[in-house]
Amino acid sequence: MAKRAIASPAAVVPVDDEAPVVRSLSGLRKAENECHRCPLYRNATQAVPGEGPARAKVTLVGEQPGDKEDLAGKPFVGPAGRILDRALADAGIPRREAFVTNAVKHFKFEPRGKRRLHKKPNAYEIERCKWWFEQERAIVRPELIVALGATGARSVMGHAVTIGKLRGQALSLADGTRVVITVHPSALLRTQDDDARHAAYAAFVKDLKAAARLVFGKAKKVA
Repeated sequence: MAKRAIASPAAVVPVDDEAPVVRSLSGLRKAENECHRCPLYRNATQAVPGEGPARAKVTLVGEQPGDKEDLAGKPFVGPAGRILDRALADAGIPRREAFVTNAVKHFKFEPRGKRRLHKKPNAYEIERCKWWFEQERAIVRPELIVALGATGARSVMGHAVTIGKLRGQALSLADGTRVVITVHPSALLRTQDDDARHAAYAAFVKDLKAAARLVFGKAKKVA
């Protein structure tokens, strides 16, 4: 698979006087929960930091926490997280060996009665939260980043991308970190037709297998 170079305008550790540079994941969790860089902190229960080994070879970047994640304080623990776990296992990427995070750390939602309905983060919110993602990168130093969905891809690449044109390809940031872009697992939850959902899941796993080959050479057997 040929590697396609994509320039990234952001440094791994950006300079910003409004937030601290943190050198550990435990310190980052504390700093993220004190973040006021955008208004989303006002209504969220808490920040949801990334989770996984400090030297994971693979980092997965989703959009934002959902309702379940906002309450638990952990990424990808709801329905989309269950799909991701199964797909990672099928692709040979043990989740316990991956660092899983989101482009935006606070849950953005619209109240609807007793429910909190997901609202997509805007470009400003993504950019303001990119500070934390870049610090995660600096600490974890992954060999490969898997961007899940348009918001994750925008944060990773530094600009909007078309998922259909780039998904599954071997891309590269300016510093040499490899990137694979695919859909967000929540997209599979919105697919009603059984055949279409099975096909979408198979395509998702295929993208993750392409990512696994870049790091491990071949898919690992996941127990």
